[in-house]
Amino acid sequence: MVMLNFTYHAPTKVFFGKDSHKQIGEIIKGYGFRKIMMQYGKGSIKQNGLYDDVMASLNEHGIEVVECGGVSPNPNLEFVHEAVAIAKREQVEMILAVGGGSVLDSCKYTAAGAKYDGDVWDFPTRKAVLADALPVGCILTIAAAGSEMSASAVVTNEAECQKRGFGSDLNRCLFAVCNPELTYTVSPYQTGCGIVDSMAHTMERYFIDCEPTPLTDRLAESVLHSLVDAGRVLMEDPRDYEARATAMWGSSLAHNGLTGCGRGDFLAVHQLEHAISGEYPAVAHGAGLAVLFPAWAKFCYHRNVPRFAQFARRVWDITEPDDEKAALCGIEAMADFFKSLGMPSTLREFGIAEEKIPRLCDLCTNNGTRVIPSYIPMDYDAVKQIFESCY
Repeated sequence: MVMLNFTYHAPTKVFFGKDSHKQIGEIIKGYGFRKIMMQYGKGSIKQNGLYDDVMASLNEHGIEVVECGGVSPNPNLEFVHEAVAIAKREQVEMILAVGGGSVLDSCKYTAAGAKYDGDVWDFPTRKAVLADALPVGCILTIAAAGSEMSASAVVTNEAECQKRGFGSDLNRCLFAVCNPELTYTVSPYQTGCGIVDSMAHTMERYFIDCEPTPLTDRLAESVLHSLVDAGRVLMEDPRDYEARATAMWGSSLAHNGLTGCGRGDFLAVHQLEHAISGEYPAVAHGAGLAVLFPAWAKFCYHRNVPRFAQFARRVWDITEPDDEKAALCGIEAMADFFKSLGMPSTLREFGIAEEKIPRLCDLCTNNGTRVIPSYIPMDYDAVKQIFESCY
């Protein structure tokens, strides 16, 4: 076995722990920024007191704030265009995201657009390569996407029903403020979505066509096992600080590149899910992954039975000695765990009609012209088989 060459870059400074969000003014002033844009979602931060805490700290340290609230789940390109125009007009020096992965994605695209003369949609469509961007910082309010330390950014072009992302080290946050207490009020459903999303980020790197990597494998398995334990606790006690902390730190480690060192990644199952939530924005990303990951695993496990058997034994504590039986037991254990988090297990639970599956296949494969790398390369027919299997 040979570990692949890799470059690991994780420049984000993390301020983790209780009341850490109250340092935000001091943190931003320490970097020398005086005028910022602050983006947030639909207003929950104003209801739970977070907005007041953040503004008090920013005002105390003389930080001028241009507010840009209203980011939607599965952030849309139209909002980003408006935010870019404001950022340019107001000449802000950095972008502060107060929220979860959707707000962070919106901020990353805004930061890229503020330093670009064209349309930010050029980046995910590969018409341009990001060369400069405003710095982005965040106050995280949900453990899920891992965007606080990742190089990726995803946005939905609702006019074209396309959900696309792109990766760049310029997308990485300058800093991330992570207070697990801010996630106490996250609903059980969204908590479950977050656990699934975090796990999927590591599993996408774990199940990739390359040689075994013993150290990285153990890191990935530890992150997965810890997220499973935290998820079980949080379904019973949503205010358990240690479980919230584990989920929050786990989401960061799952998507900052650590669990892919020496392996690489492509996030094949995410490509399937983006077709769903791009067409149906009301579908939560984690919920879509909960439906698709077991279906994808059953579709291709036989191409690397030892890998799936290792996953079953080390993550789900399966004791079955036969590799193929163990592999299948592990996939079932994963699916059962997702159900225990309140996640759906079929596409019909999203209200998607069966006759819409060809449309999803077209979106996923660019009308049959794209093949997604995987244990079994996923062309149109393969994608259709996976979607149909979980309907």
